[in-house]
Amino acid sequence: MEISPHGLADIQDPGERARKASDLIDEHQAAVNELSRLRREALDEMVSQGMTHAQIAQVVGMTRARVGQLLSSGPRPERAMLGTGPLTVAVGGKFEAGKKDPYAVVSAEMLAAYEKLSNLARGLGLKTEYEVVPPPGMVDLNRTNLVVVGSPRILPFVGQVLASDPKLGFGKDDGGLYLVNHQTGEEFHSPSDSGEPVDYGYIGRLPRPDGRGTFLYLAGIHAMGTLGVTQYLEDHLDELYREVKNRRFSLLVRCTYDPAKRAVTKVDALTPIYRSEGVA
Repeated sequence: MEISPHGLADIQDPGERARKASDLIDEHQAAVNELSRLRREALDEMVSQGMTHAQIAQVVGMTRARVGQLLSSGPRPERAMLGTGPLTVAVGGKFEAGKKDPYAVVSAEMLAAYEKLSNLARGLGLKTEYEVVPPPGMVDLNRTNLVVVGSPRILPFVGQVLASDPKLGFGKDDGGLYLVNHQTGEEFHSPSDSGEPVDYGYIGRLPRPDGRGTFLYLAGIHAMGTLGVTQYLEDHLDELYREVKNRRFSLLVRCTYDPAKRAVTKVDALTPIYRSEGVA
């Protein structure tokens, strides 16, 4: 049962009262942060339309100084690309080989991808929670503020949801996974399979199975492609948000890397940004 601020005083146990108060503070703070972000986004839009700070102040009923203050502070609009509150980053894992009682672990590249996401989120005022999804990859997708990281090879359930993307996706043949552009019929097989330090990746917003929202999905054909997609998101977050807001979209990315250091050296868009028109 939810407790209102007025009802807290009726809780006799001080420990329970303090815990409930903390929960309510967190909930209200998240709402305040999201409202502040939406307000700044609206102000930014008015500036982009050519309005002066004085004109904006008159429209919204603020002083010009306050408008200027809000435009230079508060949550950046593009943080909504990741979420509106604390993020859960679910990373696909594999069982340790040669262990009697193995547990799920992630590769160094996948861990680096999480660290990039965590740092990006922290810079936008969002906390992150790390979750390793063990085989067979049955991740709970029906959650708000969810980012899923890992290819359909280790997250096959996400691969089924990915089939709802009419523009881009993964295919599979005897050589393993590859990416495909359904719009053009092009197939993108990873050059790294032939020894070239290049991999491809997918980034998109996919529908939750319960139909009550979406989640952000990042995946490479191989682990370096996943790291490259994360780098692309970090480098182009504001551009992506301006283009798609919180609507469904997808694009493919080309990642060049240093094979000795296992570090991304260059990342570029491989396709246009495709949007699922009319789908939230």
